[in-house]
Amino acid sequence: MFAHQPPPASITSNIVSADAEAPLPGSALNELARFSLQRQRELLPIFRHRKSLLYLVETKPVTIVVGHTGSGKTTQLPQYLHEAGWTQDGKIIACTQPRRVAATTVATRVAEEVGCTLGQEVGYSIRFEDVTSDKTRIKYMTDGMLLREALVDPLLTRYRVIMLDEAHERTVYTDILLGVLKKIRKRRKDLRLVISSATLDAEEFKAYFEKDKNAAEEEVSGIISLEGKMFPVDVMYLEEPTENYVEKAIETVFEITARERSGDILLFLTGRDEIERTAELIAERATNLPPNREQLLVLPLYAGLPTDRQLAVFEPTPEGVRKVIVSTNIAEASVTIDGIAFVIDCGFVKLRAYNPLTGMESLTVASISKASAAQRAGRAGRTKPGKCFRLYTQAAYDTLAPTSVPEIQRSDLAPVILQLKALGIDNVARFDFMTPPPAEMMVRALELLYSLGTLDDYGKLTQPLGLQMAEFPVEPMMARILLSSNDFGCGEQILTIAAMTSVQNVFVTPEGEKKVAESAKRKFTVEEGDHMTLLNVYHSYTSQPRERAVKWCHQHFLNHKALIKAVSIRAQLRRYMERFNIPIRSASPETAVHDIRRCLVSGYFAHAARMQPDGTYKMIKGGETLWAHPTSVMFNRKADWIVFYEIVETDKKIFIRDITKIEKEWLAELAPHYYEVKGKKTLEYM
Repeated sequence: MFAHQPPPASITSNIVSADAEAPLPGSALNELARFSLQRQRELLPIFRHRKSLLYLVETKPVTIVVGHTGSGKTTQLPQYLHEAGWTQDGKIIACTQPRRVAATTVATRVAEEVGCTLGQEVGYSIRFEDVTSDKTRIKYMTDGMLLREALVDPLLTRYRVIMLDEAHERTVYTDILLGVLKKIRKRRKDLRLVISSATLDAEEFKAYFEKDKNAAEEEVSGIISLEGKMFPVDVMYLEEPTENYVEKAIETVFEITARERSGDILLFLTGRDEIERTAELIAERATNLPPNREQLLVLPLYAGLPTDRQLAVFEPTPEGVRKVIVSTNIAEASVTIDGIAFVIDCGFVKLRAYNPLTGMESLTVASISKASAAQRAGRAGRTKPGKCFRLYTQAAYDTLAPTSVPEIQRSDLAPVILQLKALGIDNVARFDFMTPPPAEMMVRALELLYSLGTLDDYGKLTQPLGLQMAEFPVEPMMARILLSSNDFGCGEQILTIAAMTSVQNVFVTPEGEKKVAESAKRKFTVEEGDHMTLLNVYHSYTSQPRERAVKWCHQHFLNHKALIKAVSIRAQLRRYMERFNIPIRSASPETAVHDIRRCLVSGYFAHAARMQPDGTYKMIKGGETLWAHPTSVMFNRKADWIVFYEIVETDKKIFIRDITKIEKEWLAELAPHYYEVKGKKTLEYM
């Protein structure tokens, strides 16, 4: 089935050798009996470079650190800088992460090493969750959160050193931060930047920071490599292409358990639904394993998973058990999981893709790059020799692109441009992007912001609406809905809807209880759509006595932690409304459904569609054919006209979620600049 290949050079890097690896960020301290925390720190590859790192940060404005996950850069470098005095006078060291799970798990680990309570000397900040205090000196945060802080403090004066970790992932906000920090550095000579990069990108980052350097100016940046010893990884390819990589992945899991020595398995798939389904199938088939065979503990891992379930993958593997972690590319670079000896790579990833012609952004399954393939294989060689089973042929690998397209070239730029405008960067076309986005995507984003009332005829932020929208920690369409809620007299309800759409997995479907869970969901279903249904769930939850809330959620197949988070988010959004002096009224029971749906149209008008005779929907702009997602309450229901927010694209269909039934007349009434009625029945995009 698999053809053996020798380990590629990119997986067996030997830039710097290390004696051993320590448990990595977020993992349990399963070697505490043998090593002290300090000894574990000293065993990390970064330790031998401590003095060189501190020297570079002291002498160069920008330090580029080359080191894959596991070298210790994320946990140790901020501590080295803190110990060297860079946090004196109340200054803070910031370390940004592309993903929330990395920010929280790394901060937890570092707090443990520093010996403080999380939120004191070491803390983290992610959207809708700030675990910091006045004592915090090392702060882990998502890159988007640091950019938001720049709205209040444009020069980021609280920070003495800012580290952009995993910068090679090139998320939208990482790219914007690079440009913003490059501008700030020119005004703040005391600021130090540390860019953590994959090997292949180091020179590119260096060139970016030095391209505007004066001839007389000293070198702006320095590069240092931290790679520790990586154990060899045997790479196997399929001899023939597979028609069903999910089934082939499951088969490979059981082949490994039957033939290979002990060691945990990391299986890369593309998204939540695929991961949950595959995890269920593996767990189901594992019940038939012989009693003398290692039992399988199957654990999913993806960004929307509740925190406690995410952290479960870092727990030590019990005796006589083999962990099978089924993950998105979140495990490719942002976190390291101890004990992985076998990697199964499906060869695909779900990427954000934006179509400027239709104005739709979706998550699309695409082939990974060669760089990602190397990263995935490398997960098996962190602590001992491993094997990587690629569910594609050698010929297919040879056709892969060297690296992934930066997110800024395939994403909706409306939120990015809104942030840049709020930072005072009006001429966004001349912003110093490391990789400039396509012109048509910039134009489309400006058009959307203009249609939402965020920009005036000169492309400047409107006052106060535009600036207020930029400050809201939600995407522009929902920000517009929140700020319009007073006009429709339904602020209380819209706050709830905004909070509920900001959390994931409100409804729970336990293994083997799909029909019962669907029956429980129908009790909350409102025929007007998903938003009203979520509102119904929230009201039912908050009406329960606190001591009965957990049991009530369990009985109704609802995620208690997600609902607690929604309550917290709603309170935060309410504070923004109060700060902006936006009256918050509650719609009367008689008109609530009508008023709320009209308010939703005020922001979601660009995402309007009409039902076709075959039950599909057609976008008003672009004419794309859409299907209601099976998880939507509008699945198999009739609604002539709808607005929606979320899009999930597969190989065969474009699904939509968060759907609300509306009236056609509302589109022309509430967005006359976007739609016009031609004749008696036809509504057209202008």
